[in-house]
Amino acid sequence: MERARLTPFRREQATTRICKVSSFATELLEIRSKEPSSLHVLLIAGNPGIAAFYKDFVEALYENLGGQASITAIGHISHCQKVDFIEQELQHSEQSIVLVGHSIGAYIGLEVFKRLQNKVFILAYIRHSSPTIHPFSFLTCIRSSLLSKGVSLFASFIGSLQPSITRGIVRRFLGPSWSVTAVDAACCHLLRYNTMRNVLFMAMTEFQKLTEEPDWTFIRAEEDKIAFLFGVDDHWGPLSHLEEISKHAPRVTLSVETEGHTHGYCCTEAGSFWVADYTANLIKSQTLVRNN
Repeated sequence: MERARLTPFRREQATTRICKVSSFATELLEIRSKEPSSLHVLLIAGNPGIAAFYKDFVEALYENLGGQASITAIGHISHCQKVDFIEQELQHSEQSIVLVGHSIGAYIGLEVFKRLQNKVFILAYIRHSSPTIHPFSFLTCIRSSLLSKGVSLFASFIGSLQPSITRGIVRRFLGPSWSVTAVDAACCHLLRYNTMRNVLFMAMTEFQKLTEEPDWTFIRAEEDKIAFLFGVDDHWGPLSHLEEISKHAPRVTLSVETEGHTHGYCCTEAGSFWVADYTANLIKSQTLVRNN
């Protein structure tokens, strides 16, 4: 795999669109291929489910695929309607569909995949969310309604300040490693009371849901279409999960990122470029196999 580019480069710009899916207004971030293409990549975001965080990734993936695929990142406001979105927007297309899920988006992607096997070409998992190891302070917060409200009120207060002050606070708390794209997404979309409440509620429910045993029978039946990417030191997706998958579904593609990118890879340019390279290479290799 070639090393991800770390220098600025001119890219096709992803644009935001609001799409009605089963009467829910849903945020999309997308780049449409200029030429007729046989492939559409659908990225299902991780929590907080804000598509804008994936702008660098979407644009880099589009370039790495040579502009030969349309790329769409979908937010979480109607994450129960992902199948409806595919049927509404893509069912009449001859394009193959690749689902790319990040964190809890990987779990959502698997559920979508179960219902649309005849339409989905590959399912690429970008990291797997884990309920097994997580900071005690974060667990305490999401389990307490009072603390969740307090955190959400504080977030909305920061978001109500002058934009330059808000941006400075976000940059200070999150550090200089975050990209301009990620800081903008946090300032514009995340620092709202209802958004933060939804983020914390989803975090609580995903920890509960992911304690259930995976559907290994289904995964084994489709393991040639599924890939998992883990990080070396990612407490949201520990390598023990990789070992478990290898035991139950040995033909699933398993990879480990060793260059030090965090679970929130989409918040840095380097992480976005690396994962875009990985995803593009995976898609290319699987497409070549199926075209032979």
